[in-house]
Amino acid sequence: MIYLDNNATTPIHPQVAAAIEPYLRGHPGNPSSSHAPGHEAAAAVAGAREQVAALLGCSADEVVFTGGGSEADNLALKGVAWAHRARGRHLVVSAVEHPAVLETARFLEREGWEITVVGVDRTGRVDPGAVAAALRDDTVLVSVMHSNNETGTINPIANIAAAAHARGVLMHTDAAQSTGKVPTRVDELGVDLLAVAGHKLHAPKGIGALYVRRGVTLEPVIHGAGHEGGRRAGTENVPWIVGLGAACALAGAEGLDDYATRVRPLRDRLHELLAAAIPGLVLNGHPELCLPNTLNVSVPGLSGRRILEACPEVAASTGSACHEGDDVVSGVLGVMGVPLEVASGALRLTLGLLTTAEEIEVAGAALVRAVAQVRAAARVR
Repeated sequence: MIYLDNNATTPIHPQVAAAIEPYLRGHPGNPSSSHAPGHEAAAAVAGAREQVAALLGCSADEVVFTGGGSEADNLALKGVAWAHRARGRHLVVSAVEHPAVLETARFLEREGWEITVVGVDRTGRVDPGAVAAALRDDTVLVSVMHSNNETGTINPIANIAAAAHARGVLMHTDAAQSTGKVPTRVDELGVDLLAVAGHKLHAPKGIGALYVRRGVTLEPVIHGAGHEGGRRAGTENVPWIVGLGAACALAGAEGLDDYATRVRPLRDRLHELLAAAIPGLVLNGHPELCLPNTLNVSVPGLSGRRILEACPEVAASTGSACHEGDDVVSGVLGVMGVPLEVASGALRLTLGLLTTAEEIEVAGAALVRAVAQVRAAARVR
């Protein structure tokens, strides 16, 4: 099977697995312990923190390790809301955010905060002007994702952050899909908080990080001992933290260039194969300002789910893996204004560092055959 669902999760890269393996078989110390094994574990965590910081362009003490991207988003939204409630109880989010942001915002809304949801244009981009117009004197946080997990559309985060900061408002971005694929250096983006998910950049599932700019106060979501600078209690998951560090080092050394020079052409080749053989194929998302690995296309009038069922050679999805299994149209495409007959035929095809040119040729042919099969079956009915 050809794996084209890397936005759902990436396979662990062999170099990342090699970095993790010694910490599964040995190095048993707790990083908080004062003996030699504890010092070894603490040094491993510190090294990984430096690797994450290097990729994000920040200081190591601004990196908080979490149990994944969703926890990082929860810590950002809840942590800011709870810590800054004396200033105000208003947050601004975009309509295409991951559920880790939208559901956290809805939780805060039930707890008494007000939420303004800003829409997007037909390509899925957020307008900085719309964010600026939504800001109020009691706004404490803006949260807009760096790139969308379904369409790959990249948002103008630096401009949005500038609009927020002009009103003294903190800026958070969920960069789970972007980190390791395109540059996400925090000073260039101007953000105060940035969420990372390890399993989106060839590290294990269940590990993530939150960048917290120095001076930004957060109320912890997980209370306990003073781990992670008092911002996230719990004994550090040393093997997985080492894996995240290794994945960030891999991205910094070659990954970003690899995505730009090798993965993007493969993505474009897949689009070319499908567009040439499938009349009426529609591209969802921005044609240029998008992730180099993400191709979201629709076959109008057909069901994307049925196309994938007819194509067992390819592992892909119709939208976010967080919604897979539900025979419903993507909420992201709906917010973008994509017509129902187009949105229902959506396919999200996402590549990774391990995707090969041969796989793209085979996958393209298999998807074309599947579309023809589903169309023929629809005509018979």
